[in-house]
Amino acid sequence: MATSLTTGRPWRVILSFSIPLLLGNVVQQMYQFADAVVVGRHLGVQSLAAVGATGSLLFLLIGFAWGLTSGFAIPIAQAFGAGDGAAVRRSVATGVILTGATSVVLTVVAPLIAAPLLDLLQTPSELMPEATTFTQISFIGASATMFFNYLSAIIRAIGDSRTPLIFLTVSCVLNVALVVLMVGPLAWGVGGAALATVIAQAVSVVLCLEFVRRRLPMLHLRRADWRVSRDDVREHLRLGLPMGFQASIIAIGTLTVQVALNTLGSDAVAAYTTASRVDGLAVAFLSSLGLASSMYAAQNLGGRRPDRIRRGVIEGTWMAVITGALLGALIIAFGTAMVRLFVGEGSDEVVRLAHLMLVINGCGYWALGVLFVLRGALQGLGHTLIPTVTGVIELVMRVGAAVVLGALIGFEGVALSNPLAWLGAIALLVPAYVRAHRSLARMPVDPVESTETSAIAIVGPTDGSMVVDAVLTQPVRVVRGSRFAWLTRR
Repeated sequence: MATSLTTGRPWRVILSFSIPLLLGNVVQQMYQFADAVVVGRHLGVQSLAAVGATGSLLFLLIGFAWGLTSGFAIPIAQAFGAGDGAAVRRSVATGVILTGATSVVLTVVAPLIAAPLLDLLQTPSELMPEATTFTQISFIGASATMFFNYLSAIIRAIGDSRTPLIFLTVSCVLNVALVVLMVGPLAWGVGGAALATVIAQAVSVVLCLEFVRRRLPMLHLRRADWRVSRDDVREHLRLGLPMGFQASIIAIGTLTVQVALNTLGSDAVAAYTTASRVDGLAVAFLSSLGLASSMYAAQNLGGRRPDRIRRGVIEGTWMAVITGALLGALIIAFGTAMVRLFVGEGSDEVVRLAHLMLVINGCGYWALGVLFVLRGALQGLGHTLIPTVTGVIELVMRVGAAVVLGALIGFEGVALSNPLAWLGAIALLVPAYVRAHRSLARMPVDPVESTETSAIAIVGPTDGSMVVDAVLTQPVRVVRGSRFAWLTRR
């Protein structure tokens, strides 16, 4: 259901809009949390480390493909905003074809290169068998993950953000239940944990398709809709490839961190994996504020309310700083107890290292909150260069810190790569937004009831501080006079 953010107290609007996004993020994080608890408690620290060693590799390939398919939803939103039903269906068909082609490549090629890639990442030899099994099964089932994300993006593109949240929740609950069954009574090991995710995603695909069949006749494809042109394919790839590139920037950074961790041994890998699960809960709160800020800026830009954007981003930044400080204090105070949920007795070194990472990250959450809000606001205003450059800065800072500091001081140096990357990014974001803030002050305040800008929330996996989540403003044709012409000239 479409939501207007152009009226009401800015901080309240941003906060209330972020709640559904937060719920979706928390559901995902709680699933990963529960999954790690089951694997760690039933199979042991080594199995938990094996699963953790696959994370960056899976995100590199599946994350790129996910970003690609999320971008395919943008032309759908454009056509829907223009009231062109035929273009909506043709765009959906184009996305299905491209998503299917990408899925085939992942399903066939990725499992064959899983073991060599894990070896290239210097995965500890004792982790290789389970890590290879987990990776191969995940890649074989990649088509279910991709089509679930694509179908969810389609539904969001036509203004319904509630239904994807429901299906995501169903998927995560089913996933946890299947992990408990397959890792526990069935004793299928880490392969069972990977298979549980594939099955849960496949069920969600069926639910999405059934929802489209019953509730969304505008998306029912006809034979003529499958006759896509080269221009259709080119346009979808033009929008999808940058989203995939953003995911790749994140993944390359996490891959480098993974290599640095692998050289430090299984305890370091298990500690980083465990701490990342706890850390993800805090990141979920802050990333939701960032995505809400994107949508807020986009809608108020279309509504010709630069004054509300200026006020809202300032209030959102203060909310992020306060929330980050509170979350950091909670993580530092209760992090050790949460870490012990993942591992059994005799893992004191893993607990010590994980708590050290949580302390380091917790002290920097305020910076991560500022990063999310300012980058989200710039994306909502239609700026793409600076947000992308800050992602590259994060990559350079994270890789440099992990490699150099990891070699000098060990695990602590690798852990420091996160807050250093956040600080490096906001060093560019702050002056960039200040310039945008001043430009907004020179714009006239001229509220309008509708807009030529379609704000599309792209929601997906996160890994590190640079989330794939974004709101992109795209011009769509409005057949009503010329008073919106100023937007098309931007």
